[in-house]
Formats: sequence, C-alpha cells, structure tokens
Amino acid sequence: MQDVSSIARELLLAPSGLDERDLERTLARMTEHQVDYADLYFQYTRHEGWSLEEGIVKSGSFNIDQGVGVRAVAGEKTAFAYSDEINTEALMRAADAVREIGRSGGSGSVGSVSPRSSRALYPALDPCASLEAAAKVALLEKVEKLARAMDPSIIQVMAGLASEYDVIYLARHDGVRAADVRPLVRMSVYVIAEQNGRRESGSSGGGGRVDLSHFTDEVVERYVRQAVDQAKVNLQARPAPAGQMTVVLGPGWPGVLLHEAIGHGLEGDFNRKGTSAFSGRIGQRVASAGVTVVDDGTLASRRGSLAIDDEGNQTERTVLIEDGILKGYMQDEMNSRLMGVAPTGNGRRESYAHIPMPRMTNTYMLAGQHDPQEIIASVKDGLYAVNFGGGQVDITSGKFVFSASEAWRIEDGKLSYPVKGATLIGNGPDVLHYVSMIGNDLQLDAGVGVCGKEGQSVPVGVGQPTLRIDGGLTVGGTGG
Repeated sequence: MQDVSSIARELLLAPSGLDERDLERTLARMTEHQVDYADLYFQYTRHEGWSLEEGIVKSGSFNIDQGVGVRAVAGEKTAFAYSDEINTEALMRAADAVREIGRSGGSGSVGSVSPRSSRALYPALDPCASLEAAAKVALLEKVEKLARAMDPSIIQVMAGLASEYDVIYLARHDGVRAADVRPLVRMSVYVIAEQNGRRESGSSGGGGRVDLSHFTDEVVERYVRQAVDQAKVNLQARPAPAGQMTVVLGPGWPGVLLHEAIGHGLEGDFNRKGTSAFSGRIGQRVASAGVTVVDDGTLASRRGSLAIDDEGNQTERTVLIEDGILKGYMQDEMNSRLMGVAPTGNGRRESYAHIPMPRMTNTYMLAGQHDPQEIIASVKDGLYAVNFGGGQVDITSGKFVFSASEAWRIEDGKLSYPVKGATLIGNGPDVLHYVSMIGNDLQLDAGVGVCGKEGQSVPVGVGQPTLRIDGGLTVGGTGG
C-alpha cells in the first residue's frame, strides 16, 4: 500500500510537474525578508452527499476542490494568499504577495528537507468510492423503512449520508514536509412523530474517519432507534421548570457544553491576547477536585482526530485541566512561539483558503468513580439533560446559553417525566467549580460534531461522563 506522502505528491504535485526544487524556490522567495515561519499548504478534497425525504432522494451532490495556501508569519503579523491553481506560476504569485511582511533587515532561511511521518490513526482510503451510488441510496431507504416500522407515530423521516476524501501536503520553511490522507463519513437521521395532534422531533447519527462500510445494519438500527425514541419521549414532555437547580448532564454528546463553554477559552490565541477567562491562570485551581479535561487528537478513527495538524505537527493528548488545576492551553505554531511554549498539534484550518489557528480536536472530561444511577438518585429536585441542540458562548466572559433537545425532571432521586423547552444558562469557568459528582461512564459522541470559529468550520469530537452540577446553572423554561 502506498504511504500517504506518495499519495499526496502524486495527487497534488505531479499533475502540475512540481517537485521539491519548486517548493524550495518558492519558500526561499517568501523568506528573502526576515520571517519567523512560512509554509505551503496543498489540498485536494472530494466530497459527496445524499439526502432522502419521504422515501425520495431529494438531493445528491459531488464536488472537488483543490488549491494551495501560502503563508508567512513575522511576529504577530500574518500574510496569506491562496490559489485554486496548483502550478509554478501560481506559487510564485502567491509568494510575492506575502513576502513583504518580513521585518526590515536580516534574511530568512530555508532548512534542509526533513520528511515527517504520519501515524496510522485511520486508513488512507477514499470513502466516496467505498460504495456504489445505488448502495448509498439503499442505506438511506433502510433508515426510512426502519423508522416507520419502529413506531406508528413516525410521520416523516429525513436521512443524510456524507463522505469526504481529503488529501494534504505541507512544505515548511524549516524543511519539514508532511502529508495526510483523511477520510470522513457521517450519517444523519431526523424523524417527526405525531400523536393526538402534537408533533415532536428526534435526531441521531454518527460517523468518523472510516469508510461507508462503518454503517452496518446494527449501527443504522441504533441511530434510527435513538432518533425515534427521542421523538417519542418529547411527545410526552411537559414544559420545563425555570430557575436555579441541580443539573445532571448525561454522558457523551452533552460534552458539547464543555467544548463550547470551556474548551474555546483554553485555546492559545485567546490566552495570548488576554481575552479568555483562563488567561494567566496556569497552575491555579479552575475546577472542582476530580475534574480532568483533555484534548486528544490521537484517538483512532475518531471524527476530531488528525495524524498531523494543518501545520505538520503531530497531534497530542494535551492535558488542559488536571484534578481541577489548569495545566496548559491548545497551541498552534504562531501562538506557541509568541507565548514561549511548545506547539501541541492544534493548528487547524478549514481549507487551503484559510489560515490556521488553535482549534480543538476531541475534547472531553475523564471519568470519575460514581455510578450514573447513584448520581441521579442523589438529586432530590433537579434536571437531567440527556442531549443538547444549539448554544451560544461568549469566549471573553465564559457566559453560555444551551438548549436541551431531551431532558427529564428529577424528583426524589428518580426521573419523573420528560420536559421540553429547557435551556441552560451559566458561566463556563464558574460551572467547573460546582461539579460535585463525576460518573464512571465516560462516552465520546457518535461522530457528528462541527466547530465554528472566526468563520471557519472543522470536524471535532466531544465527550464526558455523567456529571452532577450543584450550582452556577440557571434553567430557563416555561413551567413552574
């Protein structure tokens, strides 16, 4: 089997007749004036998507995008240009566009070529080619039939299937050469149930850095069951209570609250600029004892994982908070250099047309010692949030608002009835101090996360065990 570097060179460089000499010449041009860092980021992406509604394929899409991003960094300044053409002329035009950022005096230098190997966290394959078109449509039709057969209240089913083949090649001014082949697939299921004139919805799905064979009969049935069960629960839901109360967060996807309310505040750029609630707090207690949060890009086949980041650095398992103490931040090349620390493999970009910045990969809280049933049984009156929809966060203050797509009222240690319309309002850094019980049931999400930052979207993973939070959260609802 070809290694990823050979695949990337054949796909990105060979068709235009580019070789190592062209890359060195371009980088030398970019570093004629003094710069701290420079790179060339080549990318080829093939994406395919199918959607089905009411048993009919409503849309199918297929697109290919390729290009090169050219970047030079001097101090805190970044010059960037990109082209959807990959050839010598386009490279030189882009190099000329960014070279003037260099500080006056001195000169840059280009290091000797140093290939950087890529770890095999996922297979170097094209998932778009892993099934015929008819088989992809049949997968979605299976979702439709399963959902309707599971419960007569299901009146509408929507399903989606997406696959992506992403190949990158990176050349840096210091001689580093790195490549990666990144498969990605995702299935989404959305159902609407109706009972006595009332309609409610449920959703599910998942995927990862695998091919479409991941969606076995067992996996598809699990997704459909989760969506149908959520819709049925919501049909019975009463208006959510309002006010401050103890909240229990379920395992897995509820970790999106951790991602948004806390994770972004631990990215290097916000802390270098002093705009995060965690700025300057390394070594200080920022959470209850027992709270340990990591960002781990090394998990095999996970949606948020990367063998290398978009600056050619290997991803890591970075401990952010350990037993309640702040240990570090997620770093890219520029911010780590300016802060005098090592990069952590968190430099990510949406595509060749975007500049990299510190971003999360798979961010989650480690498990504790408590049985999840013990946690629920310990709450006299509160809310159990099983699943979340959308949310909003202010990075500077840490304030957030999240809506629960499935939640239950807890009364006398038992789940008494489902509620709808519940929102959680709080402050991320504050909430960490109110974590009183941590479950032993750590789960990662099924593989659906997409993170947005400064207009760029990247795939991510989240996770956590069941958590009891005794304060700092206000439940917004319409019930008493």
